[in-house]
Amino acid sequence: MEIILKKDVAKLGNADDIVTVKSGYALNYLIPQGYAILATESAKKVLAENIRQRAHKEAKFRADAEALAAKLAETLVKVSAKVSETGKIYGSVTTAQLADALVAAGLEVDKKDIEILSDSVKETGTYEASVKCYKDIKGTFKFEVVAE
Repeated sequence: MEIILKKDVAKLGNADDIVTVKSGYALNYLIPQGYAILATESAKKVLAENIRQRAHKEAKFRADAEALAAKLAETLVKVSAKVSETGKIYGSVTTAQLADALVAAGLEVDKKDIEILSDSVKETGTYEASVKCYKDIKGTFKFEVVAE
């Protein structure tokens, strides 16, 4: 029996795959649990249209993410922090501070997507951070820690 998977099923396939399984497995488990639907001709046409539309949206998201990564590469943001006489900062620079600095620079980035590439930022100077723009697209930017 041919079915279309609605969700990922271990050792069977991923969502939107058309697979052949025994009828008892499909009718007694996969379909009632909401993991699959019957692969009728109309369901296959709907699936093909959904995949086509999703590919179009995916291409747009990828283009936007690549544009954001290019903008990030050109960006240098400044983060101010309280500094001692020796140049060490009190506390540390956080991803929330970097997100606020990027928003001030005109780039909308979520703090959860930012990763500081150095082990720790404890002194004034220039450092790098990366931003996850989309699934496998990352952009890096430089930030400078200055005294308040």
